[in-house]
Amino acid sequence: MSRTFPPSELIINNDGSIFHLHVKPENLADKIILVGDPGRVPLVASHFDTIENEVQSREFHSITGIYKGKRIMAQSTGIGCDNIDIVMNELDALANIDFATRTEKPEHRHLTLVRIGTCGGLQPGTPEGTYIASVKSIGFDGLLNFYAGRNEASDLDFENEFKKQVKWNPQIGNPYVATEDPELTDRIAANDMVRGVTIACGGFFGPQGRRLRLPLADPDLNEKIEAFEYKGLKITNFEMESSALAGLASLMGHSAATCCMVIANRRAHRANTGYKSSIDGLIRLVLDRI
Repeated sequence: MSRTFPPSELIINNDGSIFHLHVKPENLADKIILVGDPGRVPLVASHFDTIENEVQSREFHSITGIYKGKRIMAQSTGIGCDNIDIVMNELDALANIDFATRTEKPEHRHLTLVRIGTCGGLQPGTPEGTYIASVKSIGFDGLLNFYAGRNEASDLDFENEFKKQVKWNPQIGNPYVATEDPELTDRIAANDMVRGVTIACGGFFGPQGRRLRLPLADPDLNEKIEAFEYKGLKITNFEMESSALAGLASLMGHSAATCCMVIANRRAHRANTGYKSSIDGLIRLVLDRI
């Protein structure tokens, strides 16, 4: 018998939309581009041939439309893996829960999600402007640890080797290693993006090794991260969402990938604050390949 999801667990607004996103089931597309910045959603949608629906609530802005015959939804998430938890669960609910009966639909609807973001490069070969497609994402956020199936959705050998090499402090919480969908990642990355390992951090400053007034618990962590290597893979970049996206998509049976443009190279101590005018090139690539 199908489980019923009570109003306290699945919150539906009076207009029939999902609680945070304010999206209705009929406005959900099977292909979804995720961006952090709500202001980047109109930039994605500016390439659509037609626009079907637009809605905004807090940091969650969505536009559904048609691009070269493909129905695509552009959805902002805001910053951080905690927001990815909201967005992924609500998108999956829109796809796979009947709002009228509050029960799971008998047939699973598969979503394809590509996150377009910005990141900090960690290797000499990832200067500003580099496009990086995540092959694996290491979650410093701990989000996946709250879900059953966490180990099945993680690369445990990679996780153990990472903790060993960087002498991981367990007080920080247990990191997890999520794998992006290989077929989707290959299709998005093609032959013009760097494939690498991404760390999704639980903050912008201390978790990414930035020190302002507060001292860091492990001042050498970034150097150990940059030196890490396992089975030919090195850690290429820092951002704040990819691990939760890949991990939750895997548990839910969806396909997800993350590709980011480097806007700061941490090793070279350089940053490009004028990146917003140049990320459109990455957006157009993803629209063509999703």
